[in-house]
Amino acid sequence: MPRAQKVRNRAVGASPPRRALRPASNRPAAARGLGKYVYCVIQSSKPQTFGPIGLGAQPAPVHTVHHRDIAAVVSDTQIQLHDPTRENVLAHERVNETVMRKFTVIPMSFGTVFKTEADIEELLRSAYEAFREVLAKMADKLEFGVKVLWDRDEMVRQIEAEEEEVRWLRKQISSERGSTYLARMQHGRLIDRALQSRSERYLGEIFERLRDVSVASRVNKPIGDRMIVNAAFLVSRDKEAAFSARLEDLGTRYPHLTFKFTGPWPPYNFVNIRLKLERAREATP
Repeated sequence: MPRAQKVRNRAVGASPPRRALRPASNRPAAARGLGKYVYCVIQSSKPQTFGPIGLGAQPAPVHTVHHRDIAAVVSDTQIQLHDPTRENVLAHERVNETVMRKFTVIPMSFGTVFKTEADIEELLRSAYEAFREVLAKMADKLEFGVKVLWDRDEMVRQIEAEEEEVRWLRKQISSERGSTYLARMQHGRLIDRALQSRSERYLGEIFERLRDVSVASRVNKPIGDRMIVNAAFLVSRDKEAAFSARLEDLGTRYPHLTFKFTGPWPPYNFVNIRLKLERAREATP
């Protein structure tokens, strides 16, 4: 895509048998002062394990906690507020990305911690119908991020070349005959208006081109002066290749724009379940 970027022996001793202390690692998590970090919710009636990929200096083993045919994907963790450090956020995303290879996921917010498995089971029980409905709607769908950037200075030069009034004001300012304050103000207003108009036009054209290869879309606020589109698209798994190809076509159609394509992700922007969770701060002295 032109200017596009796709953006993770145990030894047997001879000494007589004696009663040993139970290793801390084999004691129930609650007895060790540990809670459960929840990454996502999936549909599964059978226990699942995903290996040691969870949060922690030594990545914690990830497994499931169930109610009927849905399950929370969890790992043991200290009952505390988890800072959104790069390592912690990457671990949270790593688990969700691993799980979504086999399951449709409802991603939970970063830092979701429960005290016990029983608390998680109660959550799954009380919100069972809501979870099942969202899982059905999100089945076999992925989220992709699309960001579009432009060179603002280059766009201003194009506007000055194409629009006579803007070009005339630029000449007036460059001539420096008398005060140029009013000319500069008018020039700035015209440039801002033209940039806004072009940005909206590009946004509309891009969304129209992606409409038939996506299920839904969401526009987020652009970041910085260079970004004109910051969007998320929900795409069916069987349309992933078509969606990618359409983005390549857009990159060719608009060579003066830079397209950044990320994903697939869990459907963070398309799940609106809001849960009141018991946070670690309640256990903090």
